Amino acid sequence: MKNYTVKRYESKYFDDWNAFISTAKNATFLFNRDFMEYHSDRFKDFSLMIYDQEKLVAVLPANRVGATVFSHQGLTYGGLVLPPNSKLYNVIFIFKSILSFLNENAISTFNIKKIPSIYCDTFSDETDYLVSICKGITKMKHAVSVINLDSNFKISKSRRECINRGKKLNLVIKEEENLELFWNDILIPNLMEKYNSKPVHSIEEILHLKEKFPKNIKHFNVYHNDKLVCGTTLFITNDVIKPQYISGNEDNNLLGSIDYLYDFLINEVSKGKKFFDFGPSHENNGLNIVKNINFWKESFGAQTLVQNFYEIETSNYHLLDSILI
Repeated sequence: MKNYTVKRYESKYFDDWNAFISTAKNATFLFNRDFMEYHSDRFKDFSLMIYDQEKLVAVLPANRVGATVFSHQGLTYGGLVLPPNSKLYNVIFIFKSILSFLNENAISTFNIKKIPSIYCDTFSDETDYLVSICKGITKMKHAVSVINLDSNFKISKSRRECINRGKKLNLVIKEEENLELFWNDILIPNLMEKYNSKPVHSIEEILHLKEKFPKNIKHFNVYHNDKLVCGTTLFITNDVIKPQYISGNEDNNLLGSIDYLYDFLINEVSKGKKFFDFGPSHENNGLNIVKNINFWKESFGAQTLVQNFYEIETSNYHLLDSILI
């Protein structure tokens, strides 16, 4: 049995953390400290670093709320981040050391927001197995709509009609560095009117992140007769294109502008990538599907990928002692 040392992340480990996630098998730029810390005022960081003697062998992006640690509430996905050559034998005891550390620090439950497989460089399902051994429960599932860009996916006739409408109207797509017009004139008003909510990122935050990660965050606007009609902000990883924000004005259905934009994103911007991630179409913590939105995504050729959300009692760490025979 290997013994691992668990440490709380501190700013002095900034470079070590980022160097580790840059070569991990299941990490994206969302785990970079420059990204995680843009909303540090909203979350009590409880990120962990796991060492085999002096060697960093795993990290866990996390935050704490009372007696619960989450991985991570401010990120779309999370979980235990591992190097490319990780072995199940080692991960068993790394996971046990984390649960034991949490338990010793008066944390009774550990919630994991699993990173979807499309964002991993290779197989990375160790956590799913170990959660089961520790009698963890699946608290929630998200049905994520994804296009496998290497497959023979087909766009429906109705989508083609909308795309062709955009072509006939000579819609113009431009990549933009300044997102303020889209944020202030389209995104914020639409979210407030439809959902009485605001974007997760303020305009200042998204511009800051875009400056930090210019290759990972890109934005495109669509114009009709020089008027902004819709736009999207993309999060881009090694294999995946994901629209983080998408919104259009009241003329969208008439112009077919969002369909026209998505056709461009899927067939042009996504060249060289493996997957196009539409995200989920949920309400009520995944218990309900907004059928019209889900139908729209599937009409582009998207299929369903499940993202799991787990909860574990940290006191169950001892159950890992008998896993190996």
